[in-house]
Amino acid sequence: MTRKKGDLPNEEANPVGPSGLNLDGDKVTEPLTEKEITDLVEAYAQAAADAKRIGFDGIELHGAHGYLIDQFFWEQTNQRTDRYGGDLVARTRFAVEIIEACRREVGPDFPIIFRFSQWKMNDFQAKLAKSPEELEDFLLPLVEAGVDIFHCSTRRFWEPEFEGSNLNLAGWTKKLTGKPVISVGSVGLDGEFTSFQGAETTSLDGLLEKLDKEEFDLVAIGRSLLMDPAWVKKVRDGRVDDLLPFDKESLKKLY
Repeated sequence: MTRKKGDLPNEEANPVGPSGLNLDGDKVTEPLTEKEITDLVEAYAQAAADAKRIGFDGIELHGAHGYLIDQFFWEQTNQRTDRYGGDLVARTRFAVEIIEACRREVGPDFPIIFRFSQWKMNDFQAKLAKSPEELEDFLLPLVEAGVDIFHCSTRRFWEPEFEGSNLNLAGWTKKLTGKPVISVGSVGLDGEFTSFQGAETTSLDGLLEKLDKEEFDLVAIGRSLLMDPAWVKKVRDGRVDDLLPFDKESLKKLY
């Protein structure tokens, strides 16, 4: 779990997870029962239905960074012996059931984006899949369940995911699934987000080169937008020299 009892915003709420283990492997609560898992799946589906009903264009399911869905993927936090545990493919079942339930609620034409990562909040070197073959085994059940777009979270978008290829995680995901993908990770900045320090702006040429090669289809921006809400407009207008460097103080501001 990424949170423990006593954390905000609800200090009284117990953390939940597949096996009651935190990301370090320590037991911090009881494992979810199958009934609780079923209830969670239905809660996701209801939220998807609500999003469509009130006018959203699509939804994104967060299956990254060691949060709940990712805990089911991760062997260290999922040691279940029922149908939700086992090998990597078996550990996708919780996510598959959520995606299928959401798809039933929203119909075939409402986009479902699924965000995933190799790294975890307490382990930046973690890898769910150590090879393209393992990544394909992991992704295909999610595709079959109904994912339209994959949001592939990395710390530095320019880094190759596997040896022998320059493709990043998004590039490999697109190659293996044929689905549109979103790339992310220190876009336009020269310092990775984990330092929580400032970062200077840097050239977008490498990003544009990968886009031109169609290695990925969309780009997500985080810290740059926190510092500079006009980032997208400036880039669109060709005013890249006007982009602002990242200052960690911007994390204290809301726009």
